[in-house]
Amino acid sequence: MADILPFKKPSLKDKARGKTMCKNNLHKWVVDKEKVFDVKQGKLVTTYICSRCGKTRTKTH
Repeated sequence: MADILPFKKPSLKDKARGKTMCKNNLHKWVVDKEKVFDVKQGKLVTTYICSRCGKTRTKTH
């Protein structure tokens, strides 16, 4: 006999976890250490990546 697994529909709270914060521009920015120098501008650049949605932003020094 096979084991019967109970299937549970995910709640709306679990579905929207992490997405609603980024929709309201409350990103969780983390520094990306791979790219630190921009060749076109010739400057040091800090690249930030949102750990929830993956959106990127850059800041020049």
